[in-house]
Amino acid sequence: MPFPPEAWWGWAAPLQRLVEAGGAVLVGIMLVAALLFALTLERWWYFRVTWRAERRALLRRWSARRDHASWSARTLREAWSRELVARLRRPLPWMKLLVALCPLFGLLGTVTGMIVVFDGLALSETHQARAMADGVARATLPTLAGMAVAVAGLLATTRLEVIIRRERQRLHDRLARAVEERGDERDA
Repeated sequence: MPFPPEAWWGWAAPLQRLVEAGGAVLVGIMLVAALLFALTLERWWYFRVTWRAERRALLRRWSARRDHASWSARTLREAWSRELVARLRRPLPWMKLLVALCPLFGLLGTVTGMIVVFDGLALSETHQARAMADGVARATLPTLAGMAVAVAGLLATTRLEVIIRRERQRLHDRLARAVEERGDERDA
């Protein structure tokens, strides 16, 4: 028996309630979070698959060279390794920008939520404390969401920076070791 249409979108009901509780700015925070998550997954995939293949290709290309000791060879090695590390670092500025935008979106949600609260209080004849408390809770939800996404994004970008530093050092070590191994092969 096929599922009724409500069952297909049943997972979206809590998400819809969250957006209603937090306002339109929460949708922007969710989009930023999705983009940040996508960039993080892309970097993970790049590091696990593409980076290793490119690093091996660079090591083979460097080992195949005859000259390793001259100034031009060392400069070429540095340029090749810098170019490869730059590819690993490519989305990092965008990720940092998205992390910085999250608290600002949260603040925007708080300000717009408070404007709605005060506007509602001004229009109502009975200044109910309960209505104001609900409005303040609604206004602080985007701040909480923005800060949570920013913290998660900050952890991801910091981890990526650590990985980049480690891999850059490993690349330099492996390039130096490739020259040493080749020199040992010639001596034997």
